[in-house]
Amino acid sequence: MQALGIYVQVPFCSTKCSFCNFSSRVERASALDAYCRALGEEIARLPSLYEACGVAGRLLDLPADTLYFGGGTPSLLGVERLREIVSALERRVQFRRSVEFTLEVTPGLRDAGFLGAMRLLGVNRLSIGAQSFDDRELRAVGRLHSASATEELVCEARRVGFQDISLDLIAGLPHQTPASWLNSLRAAVKLEPEHLSLYLFEIDEKSRLGREVLEDGRRYHAQEVLGDDFMADAYEAGRAFLEQEGYAQYEISNFARRGSESRHNLKYWRLEPYVGLGAGAHSFDGACRWSNVEGPQVYERQLALNLSPISEIRALSPDEELEEFLFLGLRQRQGVDLTVAGQRWGKDLLGRWEAKMEVLAKEGWLERAGTTFRLTDRALLVSNEIFQEFVTV
Repeated sequence: MQALGIYVQVPFCSTKCSFCNFSSRVERASALDAYCRALGEEIARLPSLYEACGVAGRLLDLPADTLYFGGGTPSLLGVERLREIVSALERRVQFRRSVEFTLEVTPGLRDAGFLGAMRLLGVNRLSIGAQSFDDRELRAVGRLHSASATEELVCEARRVGFQDISLDLIAGLPHQTPASWLNSLRAAVKLEPEHLSLYLFEIDEKSRLGREVLEDGRRYHAQEVLGDDFMADAYEAGRAFLEQEGYAQYEISNFARRGSESRHNLKYWRLEPYVGLGAGAHSFDGACRWSNVEGPQVYERQLALNLSPISEIRALSPDEELEEFLFLGLRQRQGVDLTVAGQRWGKDLLGRWEAKMEVLAKEGWLERAGTTFRLTDRALLVSNEIFQEFVTV
């Protein structure tokens, strides 16, 4: 039986990092209260809110086996606000006893009792935004924590009983060197997390640092960003190091000890249903995608006026469903099985894509084992370009 994933978006941070290209903002406590009231209203109005918009209200009849609070910095909401949101969800959704409940946290938490309270609330997985274990690199991008704060957070989490911890690292930060990157990898593994995510710094105009790099500027330490060649080498070095340390790569950016893969994130790549709540959150029922309005204030106003926060709805055609199956599935190291695709969408629809995949395999970008295709190692760094091959213009 299929199970539902639930994602709660918290678009607030204590500071805006220069590399951040997400829709998050720094706000006062009163803004957090207003946002949580709106979240509670959205939850209370489900599933009728979906039915009124023509999307699958019955989706909420499915039991939920993952719950993920992301952002932003969800821990900024504090114990009481988080408890109220979880209580509202429990009144609306049936959770399985084996639910994976993830909370994103940032090192430097000042509330000594917060992690213990989260364990009592049911949180059993922490995703920690370490980003680097080099204090100079952290300061350069505006992070408020230090490497020692990350170490202290992990130690405290272990003390109160967390047995599933993920650490995020970013390759390509200002002042980063091959030596400092390797030191960050070593420091992360020394903490023995069950899961690690390695991301590459994105050079785009959506972040202050990315925009400065594109414009050849000097602010935000932009001239200390080494560029694509360094990031490619860092990524390959990270993959090799983590494999040596017992972390299996199961997705382009994600590595885990056996059995500690993120069950929630796997839903995205496997086209399983999930509901997104909050400003800018996205949802998927297997055949239709929809998203909420981006800005927190617009989101709050829509709900206060008894209007829907949903801003966009898109029903996928069979062609689009198959395209997503292929390029999202290829993100996973296990690849995609064309037998499964043929059974679901038919051999005729699959035919032209299979021919394209054969060409990519001959060019060395894909490798085939029976009816399964997966990205070759050399294709991982140019995966976005390869995925464009599976998008119909």
